[in-house]
Amino acid sequence: MEIILLEDVNNLGYKDDVVTVKDGYGRNFLIPQGKAILATPSAKKVLAENLKQRAHKLAKIKAEAAALAEKLNGVSLTIGAKASSTGTIFGSVNNIQIAEELAKKGFDIDRKTIVIKNAVKELGNYTAIVKLHKEVSAEIAFEVVAE
Repeated sequence: MEIILLEDVNNLGYKDDVVTVKDGYGRNFLIPQGKAILATPSAKKVLAENLKQRAHKLAKIKAEAAALAEKLNGVSLTIGAKASSTGTIFGSVNNIQIAEELAKKGFDIDRKTIVIKNAVKELGNYTAIVKLHKEVSAEIAFEVVAE
C-alpha cells in the first residue's frame, strides 16, 4: 500500500514522503491516526503542486537547520550522574537530560530529535546525534561524570 505521510514518522519517513507500507499498518494505524493518506494519483498531483510552491520555504528551513548544526557541532556537554565506585551509573543518561543541558547552553532542541545509539550506563565520553532536518544532522559530544 502506498501512502503519503502527513507528519514525520520514526523509522518510516518524513512529512510529504510517499512510502510503501503493509496494508494493515497503513489502514489500521497511520491513516486513522491522521499521520498519512492514501497515495492516489490525484493526491500525488496535489502533493507535487504543494511541494513546488513550498520549495523556497523548504530551502530556507534547510539553511537554518544547517546553520544550527554548525553551532551544535562545536558544543560539548558534561552530564552529572550518580555512579558507583566501579563507574557504573545508577540508571542511564537519555535524550531528556541532553536536551536539558542544551537548553542551559541556549539551544532549544526538541528531545525527540536527539538520538543516542547505545544505552549510556557507564561514565565516559559519548556522542549523540541531533536530527534537525531530514538531510541535516549534528553530532554532540557529551561526557558523563560522577556527581
